[in-house]
Amino acid sequence: MSADLSWMIVRNNNAFLSKKTNIKKPFSKEPMNLTNLASKRYNGLVHDNSIGVESAPNNKGFTVITKKRKLANKPGKSLVKVNFTSGPRRSLFKLRKYLLGNNYRKDLIQASLRRASAILESQKRATLTLKKLGKSKKPDA
Repeated sequence: MSADLSWMIVRNNNAFLSKKTNIKKPFSKEPMNLTNLASKRYNGLVHDNSIGVESAPNNKGFTVITKKRKLANKPGKSLVKVNFTSGPRRSLFKLRKYLLGNNYRKDLIQASLRRASAILESQKRATLTLKKLGKSKKPDA
């Protein structure tokens, strides 16, 4: 089935859709959606070739999930997971090179880099520990 026809069926009603009052554009919670916006461009359900970025299982680095176009009719076998655990700068460089080298959608490369960067930043903040502040003693005078 084409992506256009699939989008026409799925766009208003699906399990991942999150509609809120006073918000024009609904959100989407699907795993292969990079921006969490309910739009045809970022939807991971309807496209044969899509990208997803998640946190790595051990919270060090991130995992990129891609779909194989040839196995679109076999959803269990179509997903490929690749872990990027070297430093943040190197991982982002390798991610860009991986996506360009495998001819994935060029319109999703910047969104995947932003998502990966946000995941790495959240992991960095989680590892920081705050020092406990002791009570300051006032001199008795």
